[in-house]
Parts: sequence; C-alpha cells; structure tokens
Amino acid sequence: MPWKPIYRSDIKLTGKTVVITGANTGIGKETVRDLYGRGARVIMGVRTVSKGEAARSEIESAAGETGGKIEVFQLDLESLASVRSFAEAVNGAVEKIDLLILNAGKMACPRSETQDGFESQLGTNHLGHFLLTELLLDKVKAAAPSRIIVLSSLAHESGKMNFDDLQLKTGYSPWKAYGQSKLANVLFASELGRRLEGTGVTTYAVHPGWVRTELDRHMPAWQKVLVTPARAVVSKSPVQGAQTTLYCALEPSLADKTGRYYADCREKTPSSRARRLEDAKRLWQLSEELVGLSSR
Repeated sequence: MPWKPIYRSDIKLTGKTVVITGANTGIGKETVRDLYGRGARVIMGVRTVSKGEAARSEIESAAGETGGKIEVFQLDLESLASVRSFAEAVNGAVEKIDLLILNAGKMACPRSETQDGFESQLGTNHLGHFLLTELLLDKVKAAAPSRIIVLSSLAHESGKMNFDDLQLKTGYSPWKAYGQSKLANVLFASELGRRLEGTGVTTYAVHPGWVRTELDRHMPAWQKVLVTPARAVVSKSPVQGAQTTLYCALEPSLADKTGRYYADCREKTPSSRARRLEDAKRLWQLSEELVGLSSR
C-alpha cells in the first residue's frame, strides 16, 4: 500500500504570497485549497480562466471567511509569449513570492509541439516552467527565506536526456517523452538549488505518487482498462497526492536543505541520471538557449 497519511501542520501563511501553476484541478487545486486556508494570497496560473474561476469560487465557498485571497491569471505553458505575459502580470501585482509551485504538467500524450516548436511534454513540464522561474526569480528572492517546488515523478527513473534530439523528433514514444521531461524537472531543481545557494531560496523536486487526476487523459483506453484494478487499490486521492508538495512548502526542518528530491513526505534518492551534475548544467544551458535567455 502507498503512503497515504496527511501532513499535519498548524503553520499560518497570512501575509505570504504563493504562485502555483496548473492550479484549477487535481493536486494543484488541493494545494491551493490548503494554502488559501492558511491565509495565503494564492495566484493561480491556469490555461482556461473560466475553469480557474470555478475552482476559486468552490474553494472560497467551502472555506467561508477563514481563508486568504485567491486570484486567477491566465497561463499557457505551451506558449513562451503566454509565460512572459503571466510573469509580467504577476511581477506587477506582487512585491514578493514566498512560494513558487511548478505543478502543471502533461503525461504520456501523442507527439505534438508547443507554439514555439518544442515537444509538448518537455515544453510544458520543463521549458515553460524554466522560463517562468527565471522571470519571477527576483520576486522569489525578495521574499527570502522562500521556496520553489518542482513537481516531478517517479517516472524520472526511466527517463534519459536525449541531448542529441531533445525534442524527440525521431524515436518518439509518449512514455519516453514523459520520462525525459520528469528527469529534466529533477535536474532543474537540483541545479537551481546550487545556483541559489546563499540567497535564502531553497528548491525541492517532488514525486506526488500515483494520483487519481486528469493527468492520464491521454492514456489509451486499453491501458486504462489494464491499470484500473490496481489504481483503485494503490493510487492516491488528489488530497493525498498534494501532501508532499505541502510538506516541502511548509516543513520547518527543510529550511536548510535545497535541490533535493522528495516522495511521501520523505527525502529520497533520485536516479543516477538525476544526480549527474554535468547533465544538470548542460540542460540549464540548453534551456536558456531554447527559451531565449542569455546565460547568467
């Protein structure tokens, strides 16, 4: 049986600002619900504003007058122009960002490309978030001690960085692309942590577990039939799936740790490929080039 307890903490976030992507459904929505209930100002980055507003209304109604504040901003991670517009809007609206949670993602979908020509899983799960983090970083630093949480997956263990064909234009498979994008998440979190040492900003990569969300909507019907019995027994609810994110966002004992990988509210050792310093640095450089950032 998977680890399913709820992370308990009475920490309040009154006066704190949270920015979270993929926030209107699944793990993201439950993360918003928890942090809003602690008094945080939460900015939801969502692809479809009407869905974000519906989620906001539901969360606020359920909490009554006990929560903080929720705002909904449009964000399409498959468009670098949208990422830049979102970052500009957020930077103009806040003085600091105490928690940046990179939650949005795509999983095991047929090959497609983002508006900028990136393989869509790499583009959404890594490159869009990479650019967003860089554009919001000054506001995250302004809130130090602050935290950046990157949603990854156990699937990173099967991933490989195909540096000679990062967009997988040959030999594409949905799970190969997903594994690469989730490995990129862990490498990004670790390299970001190294680059931010001494700033008061700490980073965490998170495996939420096998969670009952819409993330598997691209899975073929025959695969869903095969996994349904196991899913009913060992998978987590969205509330349970959000717990490691919340642990990394709130747990005081993690304040002096950075660039590490967590699952089931515990530090874990990621795959050997995820620990390759040279790959993390190479991915960073390539990511800067792809999203149009000059090297720092």
